[in-house]
Amino acid sequence: MTEENKINEIDENEAQLLQAMSVDDELPVYKAYAGEELINKSDIAKMFDIVEAIKTVYDPEIPINVYDLGLIYKINQEDGGNLHIDMSLTAPGCPVAGVLPQQVADAVATLDGVGKVEVEVVWEPAWTLERLSEDARVMLEMI
Repeated sequence: MTEENKINEIDENEAQLLQAMSVDDELPVYKAYAGEELINKSDIAKMFDIVEAIKTVYDPEIPINVYDLGLIYKINQEDGGNLHIDMSLTAPGCPVAGVLPQQVADAVATLDGVGKVEVEVVWEPAWTLERLSEDARVMLEMI
């Protein structure tokens, strides 16, 4: 098999995989919003509490919270208590893609000291098993 044929075969396999995952060339965009502007912007939530709130959201297919799964990539907290959270999903074709970001936004918005919350699903870098926390690895071994 020539080098060109190998490359064409790889491209064809990749196209079949993407089609099987129901993913087009463009990955879906998911954003979720919750919360309201804070009146007293000096008493903002602690990052520990924000993370603990996120840990109450579980992937329904894997009994592990989204934080320990490594799906939370970044939490940006503004001075006024507003939050922007970047998260990913285990796969672009994830059946709960439209639900999990909203659950994260809602969970965090319930905290005192949190204003507006925006959760955005990002696809780069792609999620891998290496992102699992040690607790998540232990849980997966028990399943």
